[in-house]
Amino acid sequence: MDNPNSLLAFTFGNHVAHGAIVQIRVGVADFLGHRSYSDDLGRLLGEAMAAMPLLATHLNFEGRINLQFQADPGVPDAMTLLVAQIDHHLNVRAMAKAPRELGGRFRQMLTGGLLALTLEPSHEGVPSSQAVVPIQGESLGEALEGYFEQSEQLPTLIRLAVRGDHLAGFMLQRLPLQSAKGTQADWEHLQILAATLQHDELLDTDPHTVLRRLFHEEEVVTFAPRPIQVACRCSRAGISRMLLSLGREEVDSILDEQERVTVTCEFCGREHVFTPHEAHELFRAADETTPADDDTRH
Repeated sequence: MDNPNSLLAFTFGNHVAHGAIVQIRVGVADFLGHRSYSDDLGRLLGEAMAAMPLLATHLNFEGRINLQFQADPGVPDAMTLLVAQIDHHLNVRAMAKAPRELGGRFRQMLTGGLLALTLEPSHEGVPSSQAVVPIQGESLGEALEGYFEQSEQLPTLIRLAVRGDHLAGFMLQRLPLQSAKGTQADWEHLQILAATLQHDELLDTDPHTVLRRLFHEEEVVTFAPRPIQVACRCSRAGISRMLLSLGREEVDSILDEQERVTVTCEFCGREHVFTPHEAHELFRAADETTPADDDTRH
């Protein structure tokens, strides 16, 4: 693929299954570099970011998808929260709340707890929807397979791979057989073929080549690749609006105590710093624009 961060969706001529391949090579180090995650937790966050475009591939949906893992609160020294998000433009981000030294395998870091997938439409008046299932499996991929099996009744195979700042993901999902030209046996055959995909092969091989190797005797239809961006939505403008919503008195009290206002984004860890002059200018500009808005309306 020409784009280093891409999603390639595909389907089969017999309509038994569809799927997608994700490769992300740019932006991960910059995004995660502001947080002090352990190697194991950083790898898990990478898998979560690789998984999100897979989940968004075949949804006819405008808005945001939230994937949340919440561990059993009764387990000491475990991860309390992992959240990954993607919107319909395929902007993806992820974060975790956990002890800095937390490590180990998936089941060790997320003992018990729940997996929740929430769809948040961008259109007003359209309600959000959420499905919650127990966390199962020995990996993030297996946990997501369990989600689709329990919540959507869609047999699914998911493979996720991370090597440093390079992320990759593969998904194969059965479609309802009532409207397919194939059978359950056809689906099981595709599963067997897909299960031969190796970790390094997924990371190092062009997605079209992966599909040719796995399904060279099948009728595979691919769609135009879509670009993915690893990016946080936090911005100075957004933080400014938040400070205005706090009010001048609250912001002044922070300035009196700390001599500046520092807001750290929960997702990317970037610090947004406002000097006293910058904070006061926010409120001065807001005071000046409010009368003008009133005159315009009247």
